[in-house]
Amino acid sequence: MTTSTPDGRLLRYVDALREAVAQEMRRDADVFVFGLDVDDHKSIQGSTAGLLAEFGAERVFTTPLSEDAMTGVAIGAAMAGMRPIHVHIRMDFLLLCMNQLINIAAKARAMYGGSVTVPLVVRSMVGKSWGQGAQHSQGLHSMFMHVPGLKVVAPSNAHDAKGCMIAAIRDDNPVIFMEHRLLYPTEAYVPEPAYEVQPGKARVVAPGSDVTMVGISNMVLECLRARELLAEVGVSAEVIDPIWLTPLDIDTIAESARRTRRLLVADNGWTACGAGAEIVAGVLERLGPEGGVAVKRVGFAATACPPSPVLEAAFYPNPGTVASAAHALVHPAAPVWTPDPERTKLAHQVQFRGPF
Repeated sequence: MTTSTPDGRLLRYVDALREAVAQEMRRDADVFVFGLDVDDHKSIQGSTAGLLAEFGAERVFTTPLSEDAMTGVAIGAAMAGMRPIHVHIRMDFLLLCMNQLINIAAKARAMYGGSVTVPLVVRSMVGKSWGQGAQHSQGLHSMFMHVPGLKVVAPSNAHDAKGCMIAAIRDDNPVIFMEHRLLYPTEAYVPEPAYEVQPGKARVVAPGSDVTMVGISNMVLECLRARELLAEVGVSAEVIDPIWLTPLDIDTIAESARRTRRLLVADNGWTACGAGAEIVAGVLERLGPEGGVAVKRVGFAATACPPSPVLEAAFYPNPGTVASAAHALVHPAAPVWTPDPERTKLAHQVQFRGPF
């Protein structure tokens, strides 16, 4: 049974993605979906389910296992006026088409003086899952944040997944659309009509006064869980979801950090040269030498993503590690505080339904 409110129906993240694509394909005949196994019976964990039956094999079709060549096809189609959605399944596989994305898709509009646009959406998943290890679990979003001409989005909930997908499809620039696989079953209230979550505006998800916590993608949920743990020991945490990583809304984050005097960024990638580093640097530059903000980055250690569940538990940030790091920012002279491990389940096991 579907639960409805004035804010919409309760919908899973994966279903919100599918609904956004279907609505845009009905609205615009130039939108099409292709990529490895998009027409498979498992339909990319359900995110392309029903599209083949409704729109046919000319607009929903699988590809050879050739990321570089197929990305060239996507870019050419976009330049010719189509609006392709290219599904790569895992973000790791984008490494096989970096020249196409970085040297052609990102630069074509500038190189041709604005006479060419590349309205391309590149979908890919990140995150730990079933011990997939070093080559199937990476978050490489900061690589794409570095390149002018690319937009990067990482929605953390079903509401934003739909709105960001619609905005990305309608955008005349290439968009790297990052989806954390642990978010797929999570639910939020989603309006049925089409709507856009526009680039460049972060959201304060939960207010607080002692520390600002910025979560990227799935880490928004982990920060919300950490916020609950911190509240039990008297620490008030504000949680911010940047939503779009490029363009990045530093103003909202900086204003919060100016007030709390403490900033923690939790990421689904390595801390070195990562999205967290960019956010911290942007905030410190914005506030200047008188800002007086203590900062901390939480993310992957400088090693390959492990496949062992025991090592995964130590490698990937969770609500306990986020809460402990935030507590240390607020009480730097206090003994290290670590929440009860039984209370630090990953947030995909604890539903946060909004409103967002």
